Amino acid sequence: MKIFKSKQKLQSEISKIRNISFVPTMGGLHKGHIALFKKSKSLKSNILVSIFVNPKQFNDKKDYLNYPRNLRNDLSILKKFKVDFVYLPNKKDIFSYKTSNKIFLDKFSDRLCGKTRKGHFKGVINIVNRFLEIINPKYLVLGEKDFQQLYLIKKHILRNRIKTKIISCKTVREKNGVACSTRNNKLNSSQLYIASKIFNYIKLNKYSLFNNPNQIKRKVFEMGANKIDYVKIMNVKTLKKPKTNVEKFKIFIAYFLGKTRLIDNI
Repeated sequence: MKIFKSKQKLQSEISKIRNISFVPTMGGLHKGHIALFKKSKSLKSNILVSIFVNPKQFNDKKDYLNYPRNLRNDLSILKKFKVDFVYLPNKKDIFSYKTSNKIFLDKFSDRLCGKTRKGHFKGVINIVNRFLEIINPKYLVLGEKDFQQLYLIKKHILRNRIKTKIISCKTVREKNGVACSTRNNKLNSSQLYIASKIFNYIKLNKYSLFNNPNQIKRKVFEMGANKIDYVKIMNVKTLKKPKTNVEKFKIFIAYFLGKTRLIDNI
């Protein structure tokens, strides 16, 4: 496993490699990330993982400063899974050059998380675009837990005719049903229990609740959520409210347990 902190040194190393699977992360690696690494291995490609807590996608400075970080543990996990390259840029290294591609934000960026996290998706697309220009990977491997993020990155890549192909992986969950997330490390046992109850309630009642987000909100509050950003029910293709429960739809939710914000789509 080779570790790089300079984009110039990284580019010099990988310039002749045409088959790279890239997994961008903010560290705090968990089973969801490991599924991405395994998927990358199945593509018979060189695996490149970045660890960078991107300040531009945080609309709350305290959230950025308190984001869980454990580089030693992350590197141990990456070494165990025989990742080929690790990129650990600092802010200057990643933001000090002018990009070739313009940031494209689809109108979907104003919905769901975009409503309360102003500038979040612009920050996400900015950093992903920079990584793609530096690395030029064949594959970009992403999880479906961040559905909105995945959708917007796809739109940016299509608009700019970037040749990288997106490979998406299903949401990985803990045994209690909670979607794996670095932010789970900030939850205590009672909060994890509440998160599990919320997931299982939505999963078990999904098709009877397809046109009743207010009932979901009431129940989520009853189960112990401190705040709800949104509950939206959308057809995953049209991004509109489903007319029947036979459509392919998901229930999207963002809520707080204490000061920790969790998102899911079920």
